[in-house]
Amino acid sequence: MILPYEPRPRDFAARFKRRAHATLGLKRRRKHRGRRLAVLLAAVAVPAFAAPQGWDALELRDAAGQGFAFDPMPFERPGDSFPGSAFYYVAQSEALPAGLDPSGLPSDAAGAELADFSGGPIARAMRVDLSGIDRTRAVECLTAAVYYEAASEPDQGQRSVAQVVLNRVAHPSYPSTVCGVVYQGSERTTGCQFSFTCDGSLARRPSAFFWQRARRVAETALSGYVEPGVGLATHYHTVAIHPYWAPSLNYITTVGAHKFYRFKGRAGEAGTFRFAYAGGEPVAAPHARNPAADKAPDAVLDPTALQRSYDAGLAQAQAPLAPGQPGNPAPAPQRPAAPPAYSSEVRERGGDRQFSGENLPAAQGVKPEYQNSGQWIKQPSQ
Repeated sequence: MILPYEPRPRDFAARFKRRAHATLGLKRRRKHRGRRLAVLLAAVAVPAFAAPQGWDALELRDAAGQGFAFDPMPFERPGDSFPGSAFYYVAQSEALPAGLDPSGLPSDAAGAELADFSGGPIARAMRVDLSGIDRTRAVECLTAAVYYEAASEPDQGQRSVAQVVLNRVAHPSYPSTVCGVVYQGSERTTGCQFSFTCDGSLARRPSAFFWQRARRVAETALSGYVEPGVGLATHYHTVAIHPYWAPSLNYITTVGAHKFYRFKGRAGEAGTFRFAYAGGEPVAAPHARNPAADKAPDAVLDPTALQRSYDAGLAQAQAPLAPGQPGNPAPAPQRPAAPPAYSSEVRERGGDRQFSGENLPAAQGVKPEYQNSGQWIKQPSQ
């Protein structure tokens, strides 16, 4: 007899826990495990107790204070940093390593005390909020000035160079644009306002690492940041030189490897500067070379001449002008007025006599019916 197929029941389930059978080898391994740990700890602890004076080697220390030796770049060594030194020393750099912050780079001014401005007026914020080509050109020109003039300076030194450029933009003796100030006099082979614009530094591509750092300083300055340490400085030079114009200007402070100065007299007062950006940036590139510009001195590029001309022009503008001088002509002589020409009809009626007021009542004559004008008809209290 064939029985019908019956499926397996699903209302029953069970799980069996499998246990390893304790063998003789397993028992021995468990027995010696604690002894092995004790031997390992003894091997570490015995030498430590035998030489306690060497325990300080296990202490955590500050890696930044260990004074690890490094090979600085040539322009980072004292005495080798000067305007345009990046052109001579910085090699063509590759891309900036990921996660590397350009701030806090070592320099020849590292460890020097940063300047603290103690007197004199400071600049006001200049915001270049214009979008488009003006903002782009201003950032490029100011970045170039910060990079080539202060590539190895501390952060405050780079901000100070950027502030000098903006102070010149605000001064009436200089161009009113960032690129105009940076590349002023670049058509000359010598005597330009910023040496990197005429000494050949621009012929080589800058280092991306240091250019990024300078660009960040430029963007911050054009967004309204003011470096108070240099006040209203419009000039600076490295500590390695002493230009002829230095005694003629007011010395402010030294930041890193640069000394900063401002104009004397009215040319250096706060009211002279106009920190209002109007745009109109020229091309962010040096001017075409002009050999004729090297033959004649340019008074616009001489700070002492600018200072004298500004004070002289201001004094002349404020001096009262005598009659007859240019700008104040002498008054013309007064001529008697010609008598009016009346028509024959008006002349028959009397001409000027009808306009002379001879028929008007006397000034003190009041008609009787108006004698009591303005008086009470009856007093209010009665």
